[in-house]
Amino acid sequence: MKKFITLMFFAVLALGVQAQEKAKKAPVVINFEKPHVVETACGECKFGMEGKECDLAVRIDGHAYFVDGSDIDDHGDAHAKDGFCNKVRKAEVTGKVVNGRFKATSFRLLKEEQAKPNTKI
Repeated sequence: MKKFITLMFFAVLALGVQAQEKAKKAPVVINFEKPHVVETACGECKFGMEGKECDLAVRIDGHAYFVDGSDIDDHGDAHAKDGFCNKVRKAEVTGKVVNGRFKATSFRLLKEEQAKPNTKI
């Protein structure tokens, strides 16, 4: 009888531990209403992202996101010497991250001397 009561105690304790809710991490909200300078390049070639073909991506605070609202071919030949597939560039962007993708409302590629990062959120 003593073993049965001890077994039931631990069973109830185990169920109580399993019933607790796990704390959810708050999602990181990235919403650039004012222009921010970010790194940009081909997501597959330079940022190591999974994809089917060369696509424009931005890197914000170490996290890479594919870009919607601007295409890789809108900014010249991606496979040129200074193209997105061969070089990480800087761009001034506005927009926000939605479902793991950066929805750009503006995207302006910067010249080398203008590139000063300010991506801290």
